[in-house]
Amino acid sequence: MKIVWKGKFDGNVENLPHGEHKPGAVKFKEIDDPKKLGLFLNLACIPVFVIIFAMLLFRTGIESMGQMGFLAGCVLSLVSLVPHEFLHAICFREEAQIYTNFKNGMLFVVGTEDMSKSRFIFMSMLPNLVFGFLPFLLCMIFPSLTVLGALGALSIGMGIGDYYNVFHALTQMPKGARTYLYGFNSWWYLPEDQRNKT
Repeated sequence: MKIVWKGKFDGNVENLPHGEHKPGAVKFKEIDDPKKLGLFLNLACIPVFVIIFAMLLFRTGIESMGQMGFLAGCVLSLVSLVPHEFLHAICFREEAQIYTNFKNGMLFVVGTEDMSKSRFIFMSMLPNLVFGFLPFLLCMIFPSLTVLGALGALSIGMGIGDYYNVFHALTQMPKGARTYLYGFNSWWYLPEDQRNKT
């Protein structure tokens, strides 16, 4: 495994890593343009934030928003953005490259190796479990842990791009399929042994 920090994405999809296409590969039906994807995801995260914060405030009380723990959790969620991407990157066995695209509200990881649907879903969800759902659940159990509640609530909302990828994997990849990134898009294919079964 090798993680490379590439920094600011220049907006040109052609400059992203491109491996070789697999025989019979099918591109995920997803938004191709980084700007349009950023806009869609930023709008899609609003209802997620509303629901999660409503749950948090119902459990901890509205007065918790003014406490230092809540504010510290908000700061931690921003600090966790880069570690979030590193957790994605460590799920790649080969090279993974981390890019920033703050202009469109995104950070992302690109690697050209292929992986099973289950590993792709695990890779997509790992940071959201660590920084989002686990801290949020702990706050739901122990309402005094507002720092974890705020960290979890914001991290869950900011993981919208990962849920978008998981949704596509679950709804588009058939059993036995493998997936890989090619530039800005995900593709899936059936390995030869799986194609022979159909």
